[in-house]
Amino acid sequence: MNISIRDIITKSIQTKEKILGDPTILEQIQSCVDVIVAALESGNKILFCGNGGSAADAQHLSAELTGRFYKNRKSLPSDALHCNTSYLTAVANDYGYEHVYSRLLEGIGKSGDILVCLSTSGNSVNLLRCMEKASEMSIKNIAFTGSSGGLMLDKADICLRVPSNDTPRIQESHIMIGHIICELVESTLFPE
Repeated sequence: MNISIRDIITKSIQTKEKILGDPTILEQIQSCVDVIVAALESGNKILFCGNGGSAADAQHLSAELTGRFYKNRKSLPSDALHCNTSYLTAVANDYGYEHVYSRLLEGIGKSGDILVCLSTSGNSVNLLRCMEKASEMSIKNIAFTGSSGGLMLDKADICLRVPSNDTPRIQESHIMIGHIICELVESTLFPE
């Protein structure tokens, strides 16, 4: 199988064109912005989590909020739940990897916070447990997934399903959607 650079870029563009042409996804992105802005205006925080490349994306998006996106402005309260490796390895060893996010959320989350889970399959057990804990704590769940939504579809308050089953195309779209949300949150909270 001979795949060209042009083919790969074309597939990425086609996935993004499907998102652009789907009014439901566009409305859901705006809903995410609205929910996140409301949480931040109420003094709450945004917590991100994922596994592997999705963990890197979670950390990236959290940094866009706490650091800056376009504007030099006040830092927004956000964190990626996997960044404390001592905690992560201790809980994975003592309780099991499926508990690493739910246990930390239990310790640092509060009602009114927002949990953003990134998973291409939508079936990551540690994320599903964290979403269940979030619901128990009155923390809204936003999921970024692939086309099916997986098991996260039924647990999320908002499930942003990228119309693809191809992991790299899904992850590229997750970052695009995340950047859109961060830009709109920033421009809403810090107008010119």
